[in-house]
Amino acid sequence: MSAVRARQSGNTTYLELSQEDGGAHKFYEVTVEGTTVAVRYGRIGVDGQRQTSTFPTAQKAQAAAAKKIAEKVRKGYAPAVPGQRAARPVTRRQATSAPSTARATAPVLWRFRTGASAFGIHVDEDRCWVGNQHGDVYNLGHDGEVLAHYSLPDGVKCLVADDFWIYAGCDDGRVYDLSSKVPFAAYEIADDVDIFWLDIHAGVLNVSDRNGGLTVIDHEDELQWSRNSSGDNAWMVRADDRTVYHGHSRGVTAYAADGTSRLWHTATSGNVLFGWQEENSVYAGTGRRVVQRLSKSTGRIEATYQCDAAVYSCASSPGGRYVFAGDSASSVYCFSADGTRLWKLGTGGGSALSMQYRDERLYLVSTDGSLACIDASESAINAAHSGTVPVPADIKLAAALPTYAPLTTAASVATVTAAPAAGSGVVVECVQEGGRIRVHVVSDGYEPSWNVQFPRAIRQPGARYVVDALHSSPGGFYRVRGEIRRLV
Repeated sequence: MSAVRARQSGNTTYLELSQEDGGAHKFYEVTVEGTTVAVRYGRIGVDGQRQTSTFPTAQKAQAAAAKKIAEKVRKGYAPAVPGQRAARPVTRRQATSAPSTARATAPVLWRFRTGASAFGIHVDEDRCWVGNQHGDVYNLGHDGEVLAHYSLPDGVKCLVADDFWIYAGCDDGRVYDLSSKVPFAAYEIADDVDIFWLDIHAGVLNVSDRNGGLTVIDHEDELQWSRNSSGDNAWMVRADDRTVYHGHSRGVTAYAADGTSRLWHTATSGNVLFGWQEENSVYAGTGRRVVQRLSKSTGRIEATYQCDAAVYSCASSPGGRYVFAGDSASSVYCFSADGTRLWKLGTGGGSALSMQYRDERLYLVSTDGSLACIDASESAINAAHSGTVPVPADIKLAAALPTYAPLTTAASVATVTAAPAAGSGVVVECVQEGGRIRVHVVSDGYEPSWNVQFPRAIRQPGARYVVDALHSSPGGFYRVRGEIRRLV
């Protein structure tokens, strides 16, 4: 049932929809100034996203605003007083960490302390990424050198990669694209979804939430489908071309990628706290001290990896030859594919909340806010068991480290006065289509009917922008790479 309060001031109409059962909790504000209609919308308690439209006459602007307001009222919105209703709290994972019982400490090569508990990690060929609960995301080289700092509005729940693109899912309900020079909000999750984890595959966003729900959204923020699994506290979601794997308090459930059917469900040994995937298998770390490997095709449990405390994170080497796990007692484990424990070592810091293996190194982020790089080669692990470990390099921030904040308005975008020469940039244009503003390519050589995934905060009908490059996605749309500049 919606709570109602009234507020209209001058040329601004402010509406809210807040459901007492934990559902929608959002606002919609329309301001008319002459021939311009400005819209601001989002979750109650945040500044929200903005869109501006210009009309030939003031009368047409008033009519467009009235239509927008009427549409929202029909959906249950009602006039309200800004600031009287507080933001609804989001769930922050409270992860306890005990000292390790391992007899030796892992061979940590370097450690970078971010200053707050860290859940987000991604490691690729060139860079390491870490995101923490303060909204800080850092980009580092494989030697630990800090290269860039991104300051996002709220806590980072996770970092995921989709081909070249890196995304950060945050507590403000948005997913930020960190792949361009300046980050921007690429997806806005429905306000009644309390994000626990997310994955992006071919531009399609998959979100698991506190209530055990699974929500699937396309590149234009439009809902594709949603399902409720049998459990709650869904800390795992992984996706591939055919299937979405959803881990929650009662196990792992697999759904067809188009949402048409549930393919299988497997009860795991304990509530799922983390998930990982390889080509043919998914891995579920559980509160009952085990990681379990499940067949992607049938859901059958193929192997179990026994730890000594609740499993907060897991990962594997390519093909699943080795399986790694981090527990709630600040230990990290390595197993062979069949489940044989090869070693257990202390992290030298807190408990690993997320991890990734690459090129004989295990990277993990922890409860103490550190990103640590562990030498996972056989020789280094053998030396660690005998008590010989390197002295970790303590990585410091450079004094002149560049910091990037997300685009919030069109005014925050650099401008250019001429279209780029062929091969030196791509021109795109914002166009009004029904009630939404889409972005299409103007430059030759691209499919003009495809949409471009583009920052909503800077979309204005008729505005043109120059981007360094566009790349096609299997879903039939383009994604931006490089800098975005406004063409004036």
